[in-house]
Amino acid sequence: MIDKLNNRNIGMGDYVNIVEEQYPTDNWSMFKQVCKRSIKGELLTGLKITFIMMKEALFNKNMHTVQYPAEKLPISNRYRAVHKLLGLLESGENRCIGCGLCEKICISQCIKMDTKIDENSRKEVLEYTINMGRCIFCGYCAEVCPELAIVHGGRYENASEQRAHFALKEDLLTPLDKLIFQKEYTGFGAVSPDADAKIKKTPLSY
Repeated sequence: MIDKLNNRNIGMGDYVNIVEEQYPTDNWSMFKQVCKRSIKGELLTGLKITFIMMKEALFNKNMHTVQYPAEKLPISNRYRAVHKLLGLLESGENRCIGCGLCEKICISQCIKMDTKIDENSRKEVLEYTINMGRCIFCGYCAEVCPELAIVHGGRYENASEQRAHFALKEDLLTPLDKLIFQKEYTGFGAVSPDADAKIKKTPLSY
Protein backbone atom coordinates (compact mmCIF):
# COMPACT_ATOMS: atom_id res chain seq x y z
CA MET A 1 0.00 0.00 0.00
CA ILE A 2 2.83 2.37 0.87
CA ASP A 3 4.55 1.57 -2.41
CA LYS A 4 1.44 2.60 -4.32
CA LEU A 5 1.29 5.91 -2.47
CA ASN A 6 4.96 6.60 -3.11
CA ASN A 7 4.54 5.95 -6.82
CA ARG A 8 3.73 9.40 -8.25
CA ASN A 9 3.00 7.97 -11.73
CA ILE A 10 0.26 5.62 -10.56
CA GLY A 11 -2.40 7.34 -12.62
CA MET A 12 -0.45 7.70 -15.85
CA GLY A 13 -2.18 4.71 -17.41
CA ASP A 14 -5.64 6.38 -17.20
CA TYR A 15 -4.78 9.40 -19.33
CA VAL A 16 -6.01 9.64 -22.92
CA ASN A 17 -3.98 11.65 -25.41
CA ILE A 18 -6.14 13.95 -27.56
CA VAL A 19 -4.82 14.86 -30.97
CA GLU A 20 -5.70 18.46 -31.78
CA GLU A 21 -6.27 19.58 -35.33
CA GLN A 22 -3.70 21.89 -36.82
CA TYR A 23 -4.82 25.49 -36.53
CA PRO A 24 -5.46 27.08 -39.94
CA THR A 25 -2.78 29.45 -41.08
CA ASP A 26 -4.21 30.90 -44.31
CA ASN A 27 -7.57 32.42 -45.22
CA TRP A 28 -8.73 29.43 -47.29
CA SER A 29 -8.12 27.05 -44.39
CA MET A 30 -10.04 29.35 -42.06
CA PHE A 31 -12.96 29.51 -44.50
CA LYS A 32 -13.08 25.71 -44.79
CA GLN A 33 -13.02 25.41 -40.98
CA VAL A 34 -15.98 27.82 -40.64
CA CYS A 35 -17.95 25.92 -43.30
CA LYS A 36 -17.17 22.60 -41.64
CA ARG A 37 -18.35 23.78 -38.23
CA SER A 38 -21.48 25.40 -39.68
CA ILE A 39 -22.52 22.24 -41.53
CA LYS A 40 -22.37 20.30 -38.27
CA GLY A 41 -25.32 22.37 -37.01
CA GLU A 42 -23.65 23.97 -34.00
CA LEU A 43 -24.42 27.48 -35.25
CA LEU A 44 -28.00 26.60 -36.15
CA THR A 45 -28.60 24.97 -32.76
CA GLY A 46 -27.55 28.15 -30.95
CA LEU A 47 -29.72 30.32 -33.19
CA LYS A 48 -32.68 27.99 -32.63
CA ILE A 49 -32.47 28.44 -28.85
CA THR A 50 -32.18 32.21 -29.28
CA PHE A 51 -35.23 32.45 -31.54
CA ILE A 52 -37.31 30.26 -29.18
CA MET A 53 -36.56 32.55 -26.21
CA MET A 54 -37.24 35.62 -28.37
CA LYS A 55 -40.63 34.23 -29.43
CA GLU A 56 -41.58 33.50 -25.80
CA ALA A 57 -40.63 37.02 -24.75
CA LEU A 58 -42.33 38.90 -27.61
CA PHE A 59 -45.54 36.93 -28.14
CA ASN A 60 -46.15 34.96 -24.92
CA LYS A 61 -44.88 37.69 -22.55
CA ASN A 62 -42.62 35.16 -20.85
CA MET A 63 -39.76 37.45 -19.88
CA HIS A 64 -36.68 36.01 -18.22
CA THR A 65 -35.41 39.36 -16.99
CA VAL A 66 -36.58 41.53 -14.10
CA GLN A 67 -37.88 44.92 -15.20
CA TYR A 68 -35.99 46.97 -12.63
CA PRO A 69 -36.96 49.31 -10.96
CA ALA A 70 -40.63 48.50 -11.63
CA GLU A 71 -39.94 44.91 -10.54
CA LYS A 72 -37.60 43.83 -7.79
CA LEU A 73 -36.44 40.42 -6.67
CA PRO A 74 -37.49 39.33 -3.16
CA ILE A 75 -34.84 39.83 -0.49
CA SER A 76 -34.13 37.37 2.28
CA ASN A 77 -34.96 38.39 5.84
CA ARG A 78 -31.32 37.90 6.77
CA TYR A 79 -30.09 40.30 4.10
CA ARG A 80 -27.83 43.04 5.47
CA ALA A 81 -28.94 46.30 3.88
CA VAL A 82 -29.21 49.85 5.25
CA HIS A 83 -29.58 50.01 9.02
CA LYS A 84 -32.74 50.91 10.91
CA LEU A 85 -33.22 51.98 14.53
CA LEU A 86 -36.45 50.67 16.02
CA GLY A 87 -38.61 52.10 18.79
CA LEU A 88 -40.68 50.76 21.68
CA LEU A 89 -44.38 50.50 20.95
CA GLU A 90 -45.35 50.48 24.64
CA SER A 91 -43.59 53.59 25.91
CA GLY A 92 -43.16 55.46 22.67
CA GLU A 93 -39.41 55.79 23.09
CA ASN A 94 -36.54 54.62 20.96
CA ARG A 95 -35.10 51.26 21.87
CA CYS A 96 -31.56 52.55 21.76
CA ILE A 97 -30.24 53.08 25.30
CA GLY A 98 -27.00 54.72 24.17
CA CYS A 99 -24.72 51.99 25.50
CA GLY A 100 -22.30 52.50 22.62
CA LEU A 101 -21.59 48.81 22.01
CA CYS A 102 -22.32 49.16 18.30
CA GLU A 103 -19.86 52.05 18.09
CA LYS A 104 -17.16 50.07 19.90
CA ILE A 105 -17.52 46.84 17.93
CA CYS A 106 -17.70 48.51 14.51
CA ILE A 107 -14.57 47.31 12.72
CA SER A 108 -14.77 49.98 10.03
CA GLN A 109 -15.33 52.76 12.62
CA CYS A 110 -18.28 54.22 10.76
CA ILE A 111 -20.75 54.56 13.70
CA LYS A 112 -20.71 57.75 15.74
CA MET A 113 -23.18 58.61 18.51
CA ASP A 114 -23.74 61.37 21.04
CA THR A 115 -25.90 60.89 24.16
CA LYS A 116 -27.07 62.76 27.25
CA ILE A 117 -28.97 61.95 30.43
CA ASP A 118 -32.61 63.06 30.26
CA GLU A 119 -34.98 64.02 33.08
CA ASN A 120 -35.89 60.36 33.66
CA SER A 121 -32.22 59.46 34.30
CA ARG A 122 -32.19 57.59 31.01
CA LYS A 123 -29.67 58.01 28.25
CA GLU A 124 -31.08 59.90 25.32
CA VAL A 125 -29.51 59.58 21.87
CA LEU A 126 -28.88 63.01 20.37
CA GLU A 127 -26.88 62.05 17.30
CA TYR A 128 -26.56 58.64 15.67
CA THR A 129 -24.62 58.60 12.43
CA ILE A 130 -23.53 55.70 10.22
CA ASN A 131 -21.17 56.51 7.39
CA MET A 132 -22.47 54.27 4.60
CA GLY A 133 -19.40 55.06 2.54
CA ARG A 134 -17.24 53.15 5.03
CA CYS A 135 -19.74 50.57 6.32
CA ILE A 136 -19.01 47.02 5.13
CA PHE A 137 -22.40 45.69 6.36
CA CYS A 138 -20.83 43.00 8.52
CA GLY A 139 -23.78 42.95 10.93
CA TYR A 140 -21.73 43.13 14.15
CA CYS A 141 -23.67 46.16 15.38
CA ALA A 142 -26.98 44.29 15.06
CA GLU A 143 -25.62 41.19 16.78
CA VAL A 144 -24.14 43.02 19.77
CA CYS A 145 -27.12 45.32 20.45
CA PRO A 146 -28.67 44.24 23.79
CA GLU A 147 -32.00 46.00 23.12
CA LEU A 148 -32.46 44.84 19.49
CA ALA A 149 -32.60 48.53 18.58
CA ILE A 150 -30.48 48.45 15.42
CA VAL A 151 -31.27 46.02 12.63
CA HIS A 152 -30.50 45.75 8.95
CA GLY A 153 -33.44 46.87 6.85
CA GLY A 154 -34.33 46.00 3.28
CA ARG A 155 -33.32 49.28 1.60
CA TYR A 156 -30.27 48.54 -0.48
CA GLU A 157 -30.53 51.39 -3.00
CA ASN A 158 -28.18 53.84 -1.32
CA ALA A 159 -26.18 55.12 -4.27
CA SER A 160 -25.38 58.82 -4.28
CA GLU A 161 -23.25 61.37 -6.09
CA GLN A 162 -22.23 63.19 -2.91
CA ARG A 163 -20.10 61.60 -0.21
CA ALA A 164 -21.94 63.60 2.47
CA HIS A 165 -25.16 61.75 1.65
CA PHE A 166 -23.70 58.52 3.02
CA ALA A 167 -23.70 59.89 6.57
CA LEU A 168 -27.25 59.15 7.69
CA LYS A 169 -28.81 60.70 10.77
CA GLU A 170 -32.52 61.21 11.25
CA ASP A 171 -33.64 58.70 8.64
CA LEU A 172 -32.16 55.90 10.76
CA LEU A 173 -34.24 56.72 13.81
CA THR A 174 -37.86 55.63 13.93
CA PRO A 175 -40.04 58.77 14.24
CA LEU A 176 -41.88 58.73 17.55
CA ASP A 177 -45.11 59.89 15.94
CA LYS A 178 -45.04 56.90 13.57
CA LEU A 179 -44.39 54.16 16.10
CA ILE A 180 -47.96 52.92 15.77
CA PHE A 181 -47.19 51.91 12.18
CA GLN A 182 -44.03 50.03 13.11
CA LYS A 183 -44.05 46.27 12.78
CA GLU A 184 -41.65 43.95 14.54
CA TYR A 185 -38.78 43.58 12.14
CA THR A 186 -37.72 40.10 11.03
CA GLY A 187 -34.45 41.07 9.39
CA PHE A 188 -30.82 40.58 10.38
CA GLY A 189 -30.37 41.19 14.08
CA ALA A 190 -34.02 40.68 15.06
CA VAL A 191 -35.39 38.01 17.36
CA SER A 192 -35.88 34.61 15.76
CA PRO A 193 -39.47 33.27 15.70
CA ASP A 194 -38.57 30.34 17.99
CA ALA A 195 -36.69 32.46 20.53
CA ASP A 196 -39.15 31.73 23.34
CA ALA A 197 -38.78 27.99 22.83
CA LYS A 198 -34.98 28.23 22.96
CA ILE A 199 -34.93 30.12 26.29
CA LYS A 200 -34.41 27.76 29.22
CA LYS A 201 -35.69 28.48 32.70
CA THR A 202 -33.10 29.24 35.32
CA PRO A 203 -32.54 26.45 37.89
CA LEU A 204 -32.58 29.01 40.70
CA SER A 205 -35.83 30.03 42.36
CA TYR A 206 -36.24 33.71 43.15
